[in-house]
This record gives sequence, C-alpha cells and structure tokens, in this order.
Amino acid sequence: MQSRGSNHRLSSMGNNRSRIPALLISMFATFASIYVAGRLWQDAENRVYLIKELDRITGQGQSAISVDDTLKIIACREQHKKLDALDTELAAARQEGFVSKPLIEINGTYSRRRPLVVIGILTKFGRQKNRDAIRKAWMGSGASLKKIEDGKGIIVRFVIGRSENRGDNLDTDIARENRLTNDFIILDNHVETNDAFPKKAKLFFAHAADKWDAEFYAKVNDDIYVNIDALGATLATHLDKPRVYMGCMKSGEVFSELNHKWYEPEWWKFGDKKSYFRHASGEMYVISRALAKFISINRSILRTYAHDDVSAGSWFIGLDVKHVDEAKFCCSSWSTGAICAGV
Repeated sequence: MQSRGSNHRLSSMGNNRSRIPALLISMFATFASIYVAGRLWQDAENRVYLIKELDRITGQGQSAISVDDTLKIIACREQHKKLDALDTELAAARQEGFVSKPLIEINGTYSRRRPLVVIGILTKFGRQKNRDAIRKAWMGSGASLKKIEDGKGIIVRFVIGRSENRGDNLDTDIARENRLTNDFIILDNHVETNDAFPKKAKLFFAHAADKWDAEFYAKVNDDIYVNIDALGATLATHLDKPRVYMGCMKSGEVFSELNHKWYEPEWWKFGDKKSYFRHASGEMYVISRALAKFISINRSILRTYAHDDVSAGSWFIGLDVKHVDEAKFCCSSWSTGAICAGV
C-alpha cells in the first residue's frame, strides 16, 4: 500500500512540473503575438495615413508608392520636427544675445571663423582727445567700427582700469564715454597708477583671450596710428605659426639710476646689467592665440618688470616661441607699407 501511494504522489509531482514550462511558453507566445500584432497595426496605420495624404495632395485615385518609400517619408517628417524645434531654440538664443559665430567652408566642411586680431589700445584717464583722434584716424566708431570687425575680423578696444578712488569722477567720465562709444575694455580688477602699466598689459591679454578666440592679440599705445590693412596682410602670412611673438625687436639699455625716467628696480637681474634680453618695442606688438592663452592661465604667477614690453618678452624666453623681428612694427618712423607710426 505504501508503495502504491508513493508512486501516485511522484506521478502527480511530475505532471505538475511538466505543466509549468508549458504555461510559461504559452504566456510568452501570447505576449509576443500581441506585441507583433500591435507593431504591425501601428505600421499599417502609418502607411494608410501616408497613402491617403499623398492621394489627397496629388489628386490621384490610387498611390503607387512603395512601403520603403513611405517609411522614408516618415523618417523625413521626424527630421523636420527636430529641425523646427532647433529653429525655435535658436530664435530664443538670439533673443538672449547668444548669436552663433559666422561659418566658413574649408575642404567641404564648416568651421567657426575666428577674428583675425584683437587690438587693445592701452589708455589712461584724461586722454579723451587722444582717443577721439584715434577714432577719427583709423579705429572708427559705431557702424564703421562694427564694419571693421565683421569685414576684416579686426576687433579694436580701448583698455583702462579703475580709479584709485573707485566710483569718482574719473570712473564716471569713462563710463559716460563708453555709453556713447561702446568701445572700451574696463578692467575692474586693475587700479590705474603710473607704475601699473605692465600689469595692465598682462590683464588685457588675459581678458581678451578669455573673451575672444582670435588668431592674434595686439597691444598698442594710445598715441600710435595703425594701418589696419597693412596689419591684416602681415598677420595673414603668419597664420601657420602656432606660437609667434611679433614686433620691432630690440634689446635696450637697462637703467640702474634711481632718478632716470626708465629706471629698472631689478636691473641686477639682467645679464651684464647693461642691456635687456631681446623683446618687441612697447609701442605695438602682437602675440598669437597660444601665447595669449598661456598668459591667461598663468596671469597670477607671471612677473612684471618696470616696462610692459620687457615684461612681455620675459614671459616667452623659456617657451618654444617664434620671435619675428618685423620692421613694419617700428613705429618711430613712417615708411611705405609700415603698420604703425607715432602721432
């Protein structure tokens, strides 16, 4: 009796186990059938809709379009929806002031066009007459300044810091002038003093490199006339040089006499204590994008000396930089094809 009962229970358990896989397979097959049927029904609805739309638009009684073509049309519609959404986002960005830079085609592909050069004219308080003369002579203002930027890729700005008595008449006069001309870079973290010119040059390069991704950056004094066309033509010949420092190269005498106009407090650092290392004259000099980025990144640790031109030259001594001694940047005398001249 016990043997028969045991056999009966084992038989029942075996039957139950065999039913479980069968149920799972059946359920899977049912869900799969529902899913496939749903997708086919959705595709069928899309095809019917497309055919009806084509018939309505073309006026034909029956469309001969293939299934593959209808699916391509569906894909195109989806792309159009995405493009419409991007157009909406672009319009919103323009309203917020975020306008994309112009594009140029190079070997069949498009890339963002960089400005050729950003020129910083280092100026001081009380020199509005100089600035007005520069605007009339070569820089332009308003629409003419914008035309130089858009047409030639040359951005020109006056560069000035803040008064020692922040917010006084000196600051307000510059703010008033800038509201009329909109052609200043105002360095909020720089105080205008007689001995702070080298630091201002460093901060200009750092600020300009952060704000504009240009090919070159130029420092100019506010008593210099610049031939924009000659400058653009000369810079265009050096676009293939990744790290270039360009100007009227000189050495210059180191003055250790305390009362001398060009006194150098750290005169003892310079070799024979009589002459500086090779550097570009301070009236005007140009550096490439990589060097401006270098100044921006290392602005807090780059040393400045008594003069901005010597300071700039010192920053590049230990770098793999191409020094270009270009006579056209010698502003002391005007000659045919010259880039700059003193006024």
